[in-house]
Amino acid sequence: MVVPLMPKATALWLVENTTLTFEQIAAFCELHLLEVQAIADGEIGVGLVPFDPLANNQLTAQEIKRCEEDASKHLILKEHESILDKNLKKGRYTPVSLRKDRPDGIAWVLKHYPQMNDALLCQLLGTTKATIEAIRSKTHKKALNIKPRHPVTLGLCTQKDLDQAVEEALRTNSEGNLT
Repeated sequence: MVVPLMPKATALWLVENTTLTFEQIAAFCELHLLEVQAIADGEIGVGLVPFDPLANNQLTAQEIKRCEEDASKHLILKEHESILDKNLKKGRYTPVSLRKDRPDGIAWVLKHYPQMNDALLCQLLGTTKATIEAIRSKTHKKALNIKPRHPVTLGLCTQKDLDQAVEEALRTNSEGNLT
């Protein structure tokens, strides 16, 4: 099952703004029931900012209402592709607020998919070969603060684009090995 973005923050929003049961929230966010209870009691997640699944196109008001009326029903996340492709199809422009996260996304791809060539990575994340090389050789100006994080959750690319880039990298590597 696909998990909503920021599950604990989403659970906090659902606890504060709906009459869903803890079991329903735990099942939707893939958290343990005790975690949801602790979030509701304020024992964990102090300082956590609630993440609105309605505003972020992960749920509909009708879906929440359907589950509030019947405690045996479970929330269903909207189609994953529609969430991620909505704003990112237009181009490779990365907003200023996300640019600081780009090295983390590059580091994640380099760690998990070392077979991906630099040109493909540049196209996927909208970066330069010099930046990739600096991150790879740990000479980037923020090298000490780079923590590999998934580029899809950072909003740098879509899961569909990442999957296509990985398939293309695997295909070009397998063709290169055959010759």
